Amino acid sequence: MSGSSGFSLFKRRNRSIIPGFGLTLGITLTHLTLIVLIPLAALMIRPWDIGLSGFWHQVTEPRVLAALRLSFGAAFVAAAINAVFGLAVAWMLVRYDFWGKRVVDAIVDLPFALPTAVAGIALTSLYAPNGWVGQYLDPLGIKVAYTPLGVVVALTFIGLPFVVRTVQPVLEELDTELEEAAACLGATRFETFIRVIFPVIFPALLTGFALALARAVGEYGSVIFIAGNMPMVSEIAPLLIVIKLEQFNYAGAASVGIAMLILSFIMLLVINLLQRWSRRWAGV
Repeated sequence: MSGSSGFSLFKRRNRSIIPGFGLTLGITLTHLTLIVLIPLAALMIRPWDIGLSGFWHQVTEPRVLAALRLSFGAAFVAAAINAVFGLAVAWMLVRYDFWGKRVVDAIVDLPFALPTAVAGIALTSLYAPNGWVGQYLDPLGIKVAYTPLGVVVALTFIGLPFVVRTVQPVLEELDTELEEAAACLGATRFETFIRVIFPVIFPALLTGFALALARAVGEYGSVIFIAGNMPMVSEIAPLLIVIKLEQFNYAGAASVGIAMLILSFIMLLVINLLQRWSRRWAGV
C-alpha cells in the first residue's frame, strides 16, 4: 500500500510538466481578453449602429478606398524593400568585421527609439524640395516629400530594424560547414547562397517581412509630416480614421478600422501559410 501510494504521489507530482500552468494560463487569457479581445470586440460592434449597408457605404467611399490602397500598397513596397536591404545589412553585420561595426549595429535600432513624429520631421526636412537631399532630386523631376513616394520612404525607415533583427540571429547560428561542403562539391557562391543558405533563412526573412508590414500598415506619426495628406493622393488610412474621429463620425472611423483589420488579417494569414511552406521546403 505504501509503495502504491508513493507511486501515485510520484505520478501526481510529475503530471504537470510546466510549473504553475493553470496560473500562467489564467494570467495569459485575462491579459489577452483585457488588452486585445475586448477592444477588438468594441471595434467590431461600433459600426453596427449604422447597419451593414451603412458600413459598406463607409468603406467603399472613393476617399476611403484610396487611403486603404495607399496604406497597404506603400506598406507592402516598403516591407519588400526592407526584406532585400535588411538581409544585406544583417549579412554584413554577421559575416564581416570592420571598423565601426558596433556603431552600425546600434544605428539599426534607432528607428525603434526615435519618436515617430521626430522621424517624420527629419525625413521631411531632408526630402522637401528645399531640403538637403530634395534640392538635388527636384531638378531631376523626382519628388519625395508630399507624395506617395514619401510615404514609402517613411515606412522603409521605420521597418528596417524588424528585418535585420529577425534575420541576424539565424545567420549567426548558420553552420558554415555546409557552405564549405557545397564549395568542395563545386558549387559557386551564388549557387551556395540559393541552395544552402537561402532556404534556411527564408522563414526568418518572411517573419521580418511580416513584422515590417504590420508595423507599416498602422504607422501614423512619421508619415503625416512627409505625406502631404492630400485626399485621394497621399492620405493614409490611419489619418483618415483620426479625421473621422475629429468629426465625431465614430461609426465611420470604426468601419475604416475594421476594414484595415480584415485586410491585415488576410495578409498575415497568407504570410503565415508561406512560412509553413518555407519550413517544409527547408526541412526545418
